[in-house]
Amino acid sequence: MSPRRSSAGGDLPVADRDQARLQQLGYKQELKRGLSVVSNFAFSFAIISVLTGVTTTYNTGLRYGGPASMTLGWLVVALFNGCVALSMAEICSAYPTSGGLYYWSAKLAGKEWAPLASWVTGWFNIVGQWACTASVDFSLAQLIQVIILLGTGGANGGGYLASKYVVLAIYTAILIVHGLINSLPIQWLSWFGQLGAFWNVAGVFVLVILVPSVAKERANAEFIFTHMNTSNGMGIHSKAYILAVGLLMSQYSSIGYDTSAHMTEETKKADWNGPMGIVYSVSLSSVFGWIYLLALTSVVTDIPYLLDAGNDAGGYAIAQALYATFHRRYGTGAGGIACLVIIAVAVFLCGTACVTSNSRMGYAFSRDGAMPFSHVWYRVNKQEVPFNVVWLSVSVAFVMALTSLGSQVAFQAMVSVATTGLYIAYALPIFFRVTTARKSFVPGPFHLGRYGLLVGWVAVAWVALVTVLFCLPVAYPVAEDNLNYTPVAVGGVLVLSVGTWLLHARFWFEGPVINVDA
Repeated sequence: MSPRRSSAGGDLPVADRDQARLQQLGYKQELKRGLSVVSNFAFSFAIISVLTGVTTTYNTGLRYGGPASMTLGWLVVALFNGCVALSMAEICSAYPTSGGLYYWSAKLAGKEWAPLASWVTGWFNIVGQWACTASVDFSLAQLIQVIILLGTGGANGGGYLASKYVVLAIYTAILIVHGLINSLPIQWLSWFGQLGAFWNVAGVFVLVILVPSVAKERANAEFIFTHMNTSNGMGIHSKAYILAVGLLMSQYSSIGYDTSAHMTEETKKADWNGPMGIVYSVSLSSVFGWIYLLALTSVVTDIPYLLDAGNDAGGYAIAQALYATFHRRYGTGAGGIACLVIIAVAVFLCGTACVTSNSRMGYAFSRDGAMPFSHVWYRVNKQEVPFNVVWLSVSVAFVMALTSLGSQVAFQAMVSVATTGLYIAYALPIFFRVTTARKSFVPGPFHLGRYGLLVGWVAVAWVALVTVLFCLPVAYPVAEDNLNYTPVAVGGVLVLSVGTWLLHARFWFEGPVINVDA
């Protein structure tokens, strides 16, 4: 990596250089450019939110592989995910626009393939983001339900267990609040992004120190790093298979850093600060996430009980572990509930950042005419906020969550779709960078030099591998109540995007549309 002066605007003031570079890329400055590198980083760090990712998918990691798959698997995912992030940062530096991934694909795939590449990348990106918002906010609704359950006595003490309709109502209220927050001017929204980053750092420090110090019973290092949970009731006994499926927790906990790219048209010195937002958020999340994961796993001593739907938390492993840890020490689980509240606030702020990223991606995609009724979504209000598409993002996330009423298993596929769909969108422009554009790519101030192609190929190979892994059956024998819907959902996005391209979009969609004079 090495910095160099951007070719856009020479020695113009920063604001003018940013505007000049955006015009070179074909767009007028319409969003308010008021974010610093800290603010840009904060949005991605808040949306990655290790407190959110680790906590809400801990059951998956504990069931598939157990402590070993999580603690060691995290390091494997961090290494290869770092390659994805570095490659994305390099491309972001060259093309700092809100369109992000789909714009990159259009510029890197070559003139003949640019429209199709842009179309498919864009739809995987925006559907993955919608699924991410749905999974995060619904996970928050479930966590609130568990907090209420434990706060009223627990499942075995007459506690209140909310129905799926009540959980959906809580989820709806969360979405509405997130829509209202994202309707605020960027300076207010920036404050929520920075709060999210601070809360995740502070929350990890508090929980990492507090939880192990309170615990009377702690797992030893051998258990944390080597124990494999092969008695998971899923009919899967191969350690390699269980380890592979268990990587979903670590991979899901690391998504969302494309937010830094989507916020570049609102970021100062975007061709440097945008890439730095990606790199810093992924690096710090990898470190803080692993430390947090070790602290949680240190109080996991009875895996079957934690996963048992008959425990006080209704089978929510981390909630049960925290509640029991404080109850053993003090005779009350209030401290554990307080820890869950800390986590819930982090999840809430993560959901806020999810809608922010959704809206900026939707704004850019509709600016290029790729979405139905694009003229409606491609609008900003007097505060220079894409108000209409904010509420589109909220509405689509609500519709996605309606699947929870029919099948909880089907809704759980949202986690996989968010993970797999977004990573496919991440990998496509990187793939074009190392193939069709390997000789023509002109880097920005942030670049990987001679290592760019190698890092890019590693990133593409990793995404291809995890895409296959997350489509594998998660239980044997396969039945309706344990079917992995990921290949169905991801395949559906692929079929619909390619199908609509062949039947309709190829006749009019030409990729990113220039809206400034040449």
